[in-house]
Amino acid sequence: MSKPTLRVIARLVAFPDKVAELKSLLLSIIEPTRQEAGCIKYELMQNQADPTDFTFVEEWESTALLEQHLGSTHIQAAVQQLDGLAVAPPDICCYELLA
Repeated sequence: MSKPTLRVIARLVAFPDKVAELKSLLLSIIEPTRQEAGCIKYELMQNQADPTDFTFVEEWESTALLEQHLGSTHIQAAVQQLDGLAVAPPDICCYELLA
């Protein structure tokens, strides 16, 4: 039996006049994140009905490796730039795959 992984959904909502800027910032963290230890999947989606709504779908080998990701230089730098771009801090939820 394989070791269970951690699934993460992280959602951010841009101010309507800051969609392009937030999108650019979020796109900039994808490649560095995909190179991190423990990153299995890291995808960014934009809601077709509401372009202010961005969602990351992630899969990590463990909670410890996700925590390393959240503390990484590129993520911390991105978080510092969210003020004025996103209406609220990221909504991050962690899940266990049941079936």
